[in-house]
Amino acid sequence: MFENIDIFAIVVEMESLNKASQTLNISQPALSRKIMRLEEELGIQLFHRKGKRLEITRAGQICYEYALEQRAMGRKLQRSLEVFKTTDKPSSIIIGASLTTLQSTLPDLITIYAKDYPHTDIKAITGKTHEIVPMVKERKVDIGLVASKIEHPGLQCIPLFDDRLCIVLPDNHPFVDKAAIQIEDLHELPMILFSRGTWYRILMDELFQRYSLHPDVKMEIDSFEAIIRLVSTCKTATLLPESYLRRHFLEENELVVRFIPALDQTTRTTSLLFTEEAVHHPSAQRFIEKAKSHFNRSD
Repeated sequence: MFENIDIFAIVVEMESLNKASQTLNISQPALSRKIMRLEEELGIQLFHRKGKRLEITRAGQICYEYALEQRAMGRKLQRSLEVFKTTDKPSSIIIGASLTTLQSTLPDLITIYAKDYPHTDIKAITGKTHEIVPMVKERKVDIGLVASKIEHPGLQCIPLFDDRLCIVLPDNHPFVDKAAIQIEDLHELPMILFSRGTWYRILMDELFQRYSLHPDVKMEIDSFEAIIRLVSTCKTATLLPESYLRRHFLEENELVVRFIPALDQTTRTTSLLFTEEAVHHPSAQRFIEKAKSHFNRSD
């Protein structure tokens, strides 16, 4: 029933059977029959016929409004189904994330992406940066997200943002009241740090060596959230990337962030890695564009 409702809407918009028949590429008599059939199905008159002129009735106006709603619903349906037309199978994406980006950057990017593409199946594989790079190259993952700029044959690297290390302290730590904290103050300071082998720990160790520092490392942990909790509990200090330091983490754990001028040398760039083939993977390409847009990267 109502299969001719959209044809009726076109007649209303053309204000003429002749123009509508040309638009629909059917004969005027055939178009007239379709309108009459619709009137029979509905049991009402859609037009007042005054010679060659058609004047829509009040009932016809209600039907036209319904036809517009149906068009809008049809367009909405098409948009909803577009995500399933990109490949022969449901849309999916596999992301390889380094330990540092997994806990800070990736959750935000997935949230942003899923808002517009909620039906995409997203999987994440974690590892250290030197493990993520071959995963991308061997296409075990579609995209890599790492806290580094990578130059590697066959891989494209898009920098997203620069990050630097900060010192994080419990709010009752003696250093909180210091007018300024210098890099030398880290010598023999009780600290909890990232595990060895992670990019930020490599950066820290290079910094310590440069300034001949030997912090009193109490624990080495992979998990950012565990470090945050333990710093507060154990009354120690830590060095963390600025991008990790969301206000609610700091407030919940009663922590204070201080900046040390020498730590500006610890800047590291978080980047996306992918092969040229990823450009032809619709879900991966959309994720890349969303990430670039979020961090206002045009390159």
